[in-house]
Amino acid sequence: LWPLLFDRYGLELSFAHRSFAWGSDARGMAHVHVVVVGLTRLGDVPRSKRLFSYVDLKGEPCESRHAALSPYLFDASNLADSHLVVRESPRQLSGLPRMLSGSQPIDDGNYIFDAASREAFLLTEPGAERFLRPYAGSREYLQGGQRWILALQTARPDELKAMPSVIERIRAVRAFRKRSKRKSTLAIADFPTKYNVEVIPTAPFLVVPEVSSERRDYVPIAWMEPPVIPSNLVRIVEDVSLSLFALLTSAMHMSWLRHVGGRLKSDFRYSIGLVYNTFPKPTAEDPSLTKLDPLAKAVLDAREGHGTATLADLYSPELMPGILRAAHHALDRAVDRLYRKKPFKSDHDRFEHLLDRYSRLVAPVDCNRTNRSKGRHRSRSGRATK
Repeated sequence: LWPLLFDRYGLELSFAHRSFAWGSDARGMAHVHVVVVGLTRLGDVPRSKRLFSYVDLKGEPCESRHAALSPYLFDASNLADSHLVVRESPRQLSGLPRMLSGSQPIDDGNYIFDAASREAFLLTEPGAERFLRPYAGSREYLQGGQRWILALQTARPDELKAMPSVIERIRAVRAFRKRSKRKSTLAIADFPTKYNVEVIPTAPFLVVPEVSSERRDYVPIAWMEPPVIPSNLVRIVEDVSLSLFALLTSAMHMSWLRHVGGRLKSDFRYSIGLVYNTFPKPTAEDPSLTKLDPLAKAVLDAREGHGTATLADLYSPELMPGILRAAHHALDRAVDRLYRKKPFKSDHDRFEHLLDRYSRLVAPVDCNRTNRSKGRHRSRSGRATK
């Protein structure tokens, strides 16, 4: 949208309200989160652009004034291209390991079990127990609880024949897929023991939940290991290092997610193509990243010894243990220094620095568009508008 508004229609941001809650006290009315932007033709742009920020989403805003506003709603007067927009990428631009979404069975629920349904199923089909594996989505990962999924990819025909209840579920999955109007689902209908997307790790893997509360200072990131099968509601990196964990759990990466990522209501939505693949490393090849390993280990150690606390508990703003918060702050300072020696003043300061690094990563691709945006837009009369 933004490139169209800027380049095709010659518009500019003149004021903006960052996210705030827009609701009604009437019963049954939906409460939504809103951003308001004011767009002006280039010839009428005011010298000073007004920006309204809400510390309390339901409170009054604080106003600031700037020479230029970015589409990400921060001061863009120091950017070479104030119109720069982060674009989804199919590959990681800084050479970080590949990130994947977890498994997506498309099974109409036939292969997935909670504790009660698993117990009932095994009473009639005890032989299926060795094909049931723990299945973790965002809820199980963050808040605990258990689900299981039938993993029949390597089951032999004679093994399946001995489990009539499993065969019933296989037939139900095949019939469900056959009724679909999606070509991709129809294509796998004749392979009912396969998932639509199969991501079945064979070694410990790093997990990032797809959706995480905006109230958390950090998205809870941790390791899981086989036999767990991740669902498509989490993102994973296989065979990953402590240094990558350190980068992803840092304030720098959180700043990138906070400004670039999508939202569900106001919660963070983590996208591989838009957030992870575009995230700039400190440098293209930086052996000093291994210096982060002890600090990453300190964060992991600080999570231990808190009884039955879940990751959601540990990263709650009110419940986060002091030792864990201190470990994160130490890691944040170390990661910040890898990007630059001068301390960052704020989250927006971090994002501005990252956006500048991103602009250099994509410069060979976007140089023509950038050069055009630096030129003068012409009005309908043909005169250049400044």
